[in-house]
Amino acid sequence: MSKISIRFYNDREVRAIWDEEKSKWWFSAIDVIRAINDEADYVKAGNYWRWLKKKFTTDGIQLVSVTHDFKFEAPDGKRRAADALDNECVHILAKHYPNNKALAFLDWFTYSDNTIDGQSKKKAYQLFESGILKSLEPGSIKCL
Repeated sequence: MSKISIRFYNDREVRAIWDEEKSKWWFSAIDVIRAINDEADYVKAGNYWRWLKKKFTTDGIQLVSVTHDFKFEAPDGKRRAADALDNECVHILAKHYPNNKALAFLDWFTYSDNTIDGQSKKKAYQLFESGILKSLEPGSIKCL
């Protein structure tokens, strides 16, 4: 079972799924588009995503990490295969987005404590600052 996470940017959900094999998060491409454009309609966001992929291809911008291997729960409750982007691809998408709306999203995605990476970093810093790591012996059973 994969880990699933949902974060909200301006009240728009951005769904993510953890890939155990590659040890990274994959984000729903349509959710990223919906969040950036503040679009309520999944169909409009899907159409814009398809147009944007074609535009990027003709402009020579390669979104190399796009995958269709993950199924996200759709609004109707069914799990459907969808385009997913890794962290690097979300950054490329935002930096080459046709308008300035993506810059605010990228700031949130990169630096917010509410993002997946932000939550992980926050927990890691709390663990480090607690001093518990100093009392453990790496490589020992006590550390496990």
